[in-house]
Amino acid sequence: MSGAKESIWTEHKAPDGRTYYYNNKTKQSSWEKPDDLKSPGELLLSQSPWKEYKTDTGKTYYHNVSTKETRWTIPAELEELKKKIVAEETKSKASTPAPSAAPIKQAETPAVPAAAPAQAAVTKQVQEKSKGSALDQAMAATLAAIEVPTPPTKNDDDSNSHNSLPSSRTGTPEPNKVFRDKKEAMEAFKEFLKDKEVPSNCTWEQCLRIIQNDPRYAAFAKFNEKKQAFNGYKTQRVKEEREEQRLRIKKAKEDLEQFLLSNEKMTSNTKYYKCEELFGHLDFWKVVSDSDRRDIHEDVVFNLAKREKEQAKVLKKENMRGLSNVLDTMPNITYRTTWQEAQQMLLDNHHFAENANLLAMDKEDALIVFEDHIRELEKEEEEEKEREKKRSKRQQRKNRERFVNLLDELHEQGKLTSMSLWVELYPIISSDIRFSAMLGQPGSTPLDLFKFFVEELKSRFHDEKKIIKEILKEKAFEVQVGTTFEEFATVVCEDGRSATLDAGNVKLTYNSLLEKAEAREKERQKEENRKSRKIETAFKSLLRDKNVSIDTTWDDIRPLIETDPSFDSVTLESERIRIFKDFQHESEEMCAHHHARKKSKKNKKQKRKSRSRSVCYDRL
Repeated sequence: MSGAKESIWTEHKAPDGRTYYYNNKTKQSSWEKPDDLKSPGELLLSQSPWKEYKTDTGKTYYHNVSTKETRWTIPAELEELKKKIVAEETKSKASTPAPSAAPIKQAETPAVPAAAPAQAAVTKQVQEKSKGSALDQAMAATLAAIEVPTPPTKNDDDSNSHNSLPSSRTGTPEPNKVFRDKKEAMEAFKEFLKDKEVPSNCTWEQCLRIIQNDPRYAAFAKFNEKKQAFNGYKTQRVKEEREEQRLRIKKAKEDLEQFLLSNEKMTSNTKYYKCEELFGHLDFWKVVSDSDRRDIHEDVVFNLAKREKEQAKVLKKENMRGLSNVLDTMPNITYRTTWQEAQQMLLDNHHFAENANLLAMDKEDALIVFEDHIRELEKEEEEEKEREKKRSKRQQRKNRERFVNLLDELHEQGKLTSMSLWVELYPIISSDIRFSAMLGQPGSTPLDLFKFFVEELKSRFHDEKKIIKEILKEKAFEVQVGTTFEEFATVVCEDGRSATLDAGNVKLTYNSLLEKAEAREKERQKEENRKSRKIETAFKSLLRDKNVSIDTTWDDIRPLIETDPSFDSVTLESERIRIFKDFQHESEEMCAHHHARKKSKKNKKQKRKSRSRSVCYDRL
């Protein structure tokens, strides 16, 4: 060996032909090759996340310690690494003489097994004995290719123990182990035979030559039932080998099926005889029986047909999606574009014309995509119209709001009140741009909004009238017949609550209160007149009682009535004289009227007689 690390690790051969390694510094030996002696390929293998293990039945499987994935077939990267290692070892053996076995003292390498029987001789005997059996021949070939296991030593670290094969060997008995009973010893011995990979067709003598030189064999020195355990092991091993053979056949069928499924020459229309012509010379094909091959071919054709169908679906979806994307990039296609027009536009589009899949896609699928695109364009057109309609309505609403703001401004300026008329304010309103913006749009007109505004002011009249009355009451002001509007408005406006009042409502309230004042005044005058008439009537009645005539003078009658209460009721002397003269005048009129009635009755009688006479003359 060469290199700086030769003084630490050295490579040696055990008597059974297996390679082990000895550390001159720690005086320990190991089946596991140290990193110092590994080739670059072997270092890569140790760093690979893929590790190789075996099941209880001896079947190899592979586990990825990073992704936790487990598979039966060797991963491509691990297989590549192994090939690289084999190539390096072959090249190294061809250029370097085989190293001589260094004599290692048993005391210095306690963990390294001594010597094992030469497996090559046993393999040869097995092959000679099993020429007539295909299963035995396969077993012999397997035995010949068996790799020597690498159990961990006491000083191996966790990672080396994890990489060693198989993990069950960690339970192999030590040389001085004492078994609790015969059953435990038999199971341990069977496990030992399994660890040594003793074949099922091996005789007891052949088995002894394989196991007797292993240091672990000494643990069974006092175990007398070794041959019985060996026979039980053989029976169990036969079952395992049959299972292994079944798994090998199963794997060969799986490999053939996978090969056919992944071969680009295979289609769902490929016949069995064609497969024989194409793949008959390959090991994948030869190792599987004809009946199994036909079954596999039938399954593969079915799966390929299913896959092709799925691929056709995928291609159809991709083509339809691709055509839809192309149509989306063509603004010249509108919701009014016909399919005939669109086809010519597509041929002129380089994204479509340069795509072989789109050119070859089904015409019916293309038409479906086009119709969906047109429907989407129509939907967008409708949405745009709806958005435009909403924008128009929003603008109209803003115009109305601005016009109402104009009315609010006029109201704040006192130009617009609940008593205002459209004809009065039209010159002011029509000169504003907010009025012009309202012209021609549907809905409420400026006149309508003006009427609504005035009506809303009028609807506030009763509430504002209450406020005005409260203000007047607090200021002890009462509207009289002679109260002017200026006096009324001055009192109301001195209060802060008047800021929200409408000027028209203030005027209407004044008119209402003034009407009430006038009504009260009329009622008062009416009451006074009624009292005056009553006093006058009583005074005239007094005069009638005293038989006052036309010829009676005031001076004559006054002494006669001055003591009567009716006389005192009339406080003014001039009023008494006036009543006295009115009484005389009324008496005179009554007398004249009485004589006139009598004369009228006499004339009426004479007229009736003359009419009756004229009637008699007419009859004659």
